[in-house]
Amino acid sequence: MVEKAGRLRTASSCCCCCAMAGRRALVVLAHPERTSFNHAMKEAAVEALQGHGWTVAVSDLYALRFNPVLSRDDVTGREGGRAWEGPRWNLKTNPVVLSLQFPLQWVGVPAILKGWYERVFTQGFAYSYATMYEQGPFQKKKALLSFTTGGIGSMYSPQGIIGDINILLWPVQSGTLHFCGFQILEPQIAFSIAHTPPEARSQILERWKKRLGTIWDEKPLTFAPTSSFDLSFPGGFLLKKEVEEQLRGQKYGLTVGQHLGKPLPPDNQVKAQKK
Repeated sequence: MVEKAGRLRTASSCCCCCAMAGRRALVVLAHPERTSFNHAMKEAAVEALQGHGWTVAVSDLYALRFNPVLSRDDVTGREGGRAWEGPRWNLKTNPVVLSLQFPLQWVGVPAILKGWYERVFTQGFAYSYATMYEQGPFQKKKALLSFTTGGIGSMYSPQGIIGDINILLWPVQSGTLHFCGFQILEPQIAFSIAHTPPEARSQILERWKKRLGTIWDEKPLTFAPTSSFDLSFPGGFLLKKEVEEQLRGQKYGLTVGQHLGKPLPPDNQVKAQKK
């Protein structure tokens, strides 16, 4: 399925009933060039998921001419029937998995995707202070980032010139997606794709399609549960003293965000913890 003018239309009229009744996914693409590797990753995702019986919707933000600028009308709800209506309707009714496909730009997401967050994930719809993180509205849904980078992988290591990829991913994965309740799956990263030969690109696409065949069974990343915090203004929304005491003798911090001045837990934002 592809999204057009804020609504969904079926890419094929012969979509089987079992797919419609089964698992669903929303793929959000944030790249303007149809010949880009990001576009190829989106196409591979749609092909793989549909091949396994998923119903897939696509929001191509540039093709939709999505307006990323948040306005007062978005907050008050007066923007109904315009650009945000389709994405919100998709999130409420369609996706079991939300996949965000984009190029890493200035160590963050493209402006159009940042605007998509701001216009779609508004208070009252995607979160409230009573329903956030694992208690959020999307707690039964899963999300993952699939992105390309300009630099080689070692540049995003703790010793690399750009810095630890785990730190770069924390604001999006924890501060945006998990904040709204999503279970976060391991990111799919294609490093230095502009300098990757065609044969290696094909292998990346095939591995991506293979992964998507069992994506629902993957274990999500680990975040600190809200039960570990004093969720009150007098308590400052800080870790409970007993939790800090339990962590006192551990080598690593709890997460990238709650590191307690200790070394960051290795690969906290790129690898699910093994039992």
